[in-house]
Amino acid sequence: MSTNIITIEGHAALKKELDHLWRVYRPEITQKVTWAASLGDRSENADYQYNKKLLREIDRRVRYLRKRLEDVKVVEYSPQQEGKVFFGAWVDIENDDGEQLRFRIVGYDEIHGRNDYISIDSPMARALLKKAEGDEVVVRTPTGEATWYVCSICYNP
Repeated sequence: MSTNIITIEGHAALKKELDHLWRVYRPEITQKVTWAASLGDRSENADYQYNKKLLREIDRRVRYLRKRLEDVKVVEYSPQQEGKVFFGAWVDIENDDGEQLRFRIVGYDEIHGRNDYISIDSPMARALLKKAEGDEVVVRTPTGEATWYVCSICYNP
């Protein structure tokens, strides 16, 4: 189960998605369903069947977003976090092979479609929490242990 926290930006993005689905996309698809239904036999009407399916997917996502927005807790940046890795931090790390990674630690709902975000629930994020610049971090993953070094931490990219 994922942690129910989210950044301010993530919360705004979910609200924007919900608003777009409900006010723009759903009415557009509803109109297409109505048009396709007016053509007659629905059993062989591909437009009707496709758009009806799309409408169900939109409704499912709308229900999920409404519930999720009620359940999540927005975590705001606090100056007390400076110098340490906490939720919402941008972290630069490097391993002994010189491989470098940069990512932001965010809530589960924010990671989809982003290569530069990782979930607070991931092994990497859990290992990094409360670490400072220069600290060594041992990350336990299903494939074994990996050692990383914290190069920099910031809260405003």
